[in-house]
Amino acid sequence: MTEQQIITPQMVENHLRKLSKEIDEAHSELQEAESHYLSIKAHYEIALARTRLDLARRSSPSGKNYTVGEREDMAILENEELHLRLASAEALVKGARANAQRIKTQVDIARSIGTSVRTSMDLS
Repeated sequence: MTEQQIITPQMVENHLRKLSKEIDEAHSELQEAESHYLSIKAHYEIALARTRLDLARRSSPSGKNYTVGEREDMAILENEELHLRLASAEALVKGARANAQRIKTQVDIARSIGTSVRTSMDLS
């Protein structure tokens, strides 16, 4: 059987301070990731619009106008690099949000432990 470490209110407070710093860092990272994502998204949407308008003026090799679906697909293919950068930026935002949520959960757990520690000390 292993010896359990006694958790003190000071230990809980120190851990909460550490988590507070992590929250600040996570918020900063999330803000940066969202700004980067929105910038790429704006460039991507403008590029798609330009490509779709260009394709609307052209005819397909068969002489018929491209369908809306064909124009959408071709616009994405012509802007493949931006499309991939947008997907990557979105993944970074999702990761940053998940990290912020993880830290918030750790704060809730630490608060709960702190309450338990204080209650057990009051009973002693």
